[in-house]
Amino acid sequence: MAILPILEFPDPRLRTKAALLEPAEVTAPAFQELIDNMFHTMYDAPGIGLAASQVDVHKRFMVIDVSEEKDTPQVFINPEIVASEGGQVYQEGCLSVPGIFADVTRANDITVRYLDRQGQPQELTTDGVLAVCIQHEMDHLDGKLFIDYLSPLKREMVRKKLAKQRKHVA
Repeated sequence: MAILPILEFPDPRLRTKAALLEPAEVTAPAFQELIDNMFHTMYDAPGIGLAASQVDVHKRFMVIDVSEEKDTPQVFINPEIVASEGGQVYQEGCLSVPGIFADVTRANDITVRYLDRQGQPQELTTDGVLAVCIQHEMDHLDGKLFIDYLSPLKREMVRKKLAKQRKHVA
């Protein structure tokens, strides 16, 4: 398995809207290998979710594992939120915006329809961290980042902080 490079803000490719996958693409061996590589990348980072857009693959799917033991991998292909209610504020971070955390308000309860790794239709109603993670990763598929929920001033502060971090690494 390979560790894939994760795009970081302000890379313009993070703003690309992902395209739906065709059923034949889902079962292709290369796609299944990509899923494995994405899980490997996410666990290595370490993170709890990774959208294909974050690894410069602009197709509508994401991998998630919010379990403490990292033993509950989930794949969401062509996800669509069909119901949501309530609200919760959750401090979010992102592998594409390293070292930055901010409070974001998301729906508390969601129902999502998607295809699983085998291309089978599924529907899941969930809440808490998994609901937040699904919404966060779906934003990536639409070219949106969690920092877009911040004020323009805070967003600019994030951009400057990340630029400074990159200078120190170089």
